[in-house]
Amino acid sequence: MTPEGKIKLAVKELLKPYQLAGSLYANWPVPGGYGSSTLDALLCFRGHFAGIETKAPGKRPTARQQLDIDMIRAAGGTVFVIDGVAGIEELRQWLLSEASDQDAGG
Repeated sequence: MTPEGKIKLAVKELLKPYQLAGSLYANWPVPGGYGSSTLDALLCFRGHFAGIETKAPGKRPTARQQLDIDMIRAAGGTVFVIDGVAGIEELRQWLLSEASDQDAGG
């Protein structure tokens, strides 16, 4: 498995319980050369939109990916660029925060 593949697998495992509980929609589009491209994953978690771009450790988004990141953020979405443990933890904290905000009526 590639280094980026390992990151993707860890992210999918983190998201799985939320999907099974019905509080998270996650789409991992497969690039096929048709239509527009996007980030690795698009999420809706309890009414909040987020995008995820996974990278091999130390790698940065391409110019096209950065454009998608900028457009999602400009529209009020959240974006995670995950290339290791710190990025996975940032996503975990966001999920916990959004879940506790919702539980508190926020």
